[in-house]
Amino acid sequence: CLPANQERFANGKLATVQFHPSAQVVMTAGHDRSVSLFQVDGIRNPRIQSIYLESFPIYKACFSVDGEQVIATGTHHKMFFVYDMMSGSIIPIEKVRGVEERFLRNFEVSPDGSFMLLTGTSGYLHLLSMKTKELIGIMKVNGRCTASAFTPDSSKIYSYSKEGEVFVWDVRSRKCLHKFEDEGSLEGKCIAVSKNNQYVACGSASGVVNLYTTDVCLKENRPKPVKAIMNLVTSATCVTFNPTTEILAVASHETDEAVKLV
Repeated sequence: CLPANQERFANGKLATVQFHPSAQVVMTAGHDRSVSLFQVDGIRNPRIQSIYLESFPIYKACFSVDGEQVIATGTHHKMFFVYDMMSGSIIPIEKVRGVEERFLRNFEVSPDGSFMLLTGTSGYLHLLSMKTKELIGIMKVNGRCTASAFTPDSSKIYSYSKEGEVFVWDVRSRKCLHKFEDEGSLEGKCIAVSKNNQYVACGSASGVVNLYTTDVCLKENRPKPVKAIMNLVTSATCVTFNPTTEILAVASHETDEAVKLV
């Protein structure tokens, strides 16, 4: 296949590449302060449009679940941008009332499209309404939170701490339902929940990715992994399941071509 973004390669590192939830479109965003959309036809992959955010190198960008918006956070900014594709407008969200953070980088969008979870510093997690971008509530893990994932029905959140503990939250009440230790983890890096809610995968700084069944995770404080995936030799920085839960991709951005499909 041709490069998806061959009509406009980025001038800096790409931070995000994501397919549109319903259209044959791919988005790229990165350190060159731009978000670009390409029609993926496999022949030319024509560029649909690019937007430029001045002095805002992008840390992460993500489509809303309905595919009408792109949310982008910066590498060192406390504000974030919402790009409305229907109207073509770029909306800066300068300040979310009740969120006191020096900068906002990492975030997750819930599968049902209702919530946006901002990862703050010092273990704070800010739950926002996706519609209004206003604060609904705050949760806090012990230590620092490095990664979070919503369950497929958007009712729970798994938050992985730097210390290797996973906290399970109820989205409605924002109460901690359970916490468990990720076996052998010295530093948590990434987490994913499978689409059928059967598995949870935790990737750590040692490169080990532990695969658990969700029912065991919710009961035990020190669950045994169904499988420990040892194929990566550097930090596991990305874990993700395919939509049918048959494949797990594990990757490390610390070395070239460190992507494994399990």
